[in-house]
Amino acid sequence: MAQQQMPRKQKPPPIVAELGRPETPEETAARKAENSLKHRQRQTVQNLILALGASLLLVLVIVLLVPRSDTPMERDIDVAAVAEQAQVATDDPLAVPVLPDGWRANAAELRTSNVDGVTAWYAGYLTPSNEYIGMYQGLEANPTWVAGLLERTIATGTVTIDGVEWTLYDNRGSGDDVGNARYGLTTEAGGSTFVLLGTATPEEFETLATALVPTIDAQR
Repeated sequence: MAQQQMPRKQKPPPIVAELGRPETPEETAARKAENSLKHRQRQTVQNLILALGASLLLVLVIVLLVPRSDTPMERDIDVAAVAEQAQVATDDPLAVPVLPDGWRANAAELRTSNVDGVTAWYAGYLTPSNEYIGMYQGLEANPTWVAGLLERTIATGTVTIDGVEWTLYDNRGSGDDVGNARYGLTTEAGGSTFVLLGTATPEEFETLATALVPTIDAQR
């Protein structure tokens, strides 16, 4: 006669120390879901760190491979070429001063003032002494436009350069913040108003003013 097997007793669920009792099925499911979420978050952070490290390594490689020079880069703009393109905007001849060696142009463009609506031909120059002179040729300009360029400073006299009379603005001794208008010259010819301003020496201003005489004479 076969012996009847006794049913095995089920092992009671473990007691969770934090709870002092076994977990309910709902608590078990919530714990597993939370653990799964934390695992995914750790994986995401690790992936971000690895991606950031790879990007930094790529940047380092590029920096090491790109040749560098200790010589500062300076643009040298072809003012004549830009003026030729801009000339379609006006019948007045745009100034393209011919300057001695050592002068460099770092900007050339037509600019329109948002305040006065005045359009001006602008060229920025670096002088042989590494100072700045901005040349503005205002087209049908007005006194307000001129005053704005010169930071509303007061004229200090006049000077004649190669037969052209200029109004002088010498603010080099001023303690006011006048920006680039440390020294300035203005004159009018035809429909153009010429303004020179910057930080260069009076002699360098005279050089640029002299180079503008052919354009000025052509508009008289």
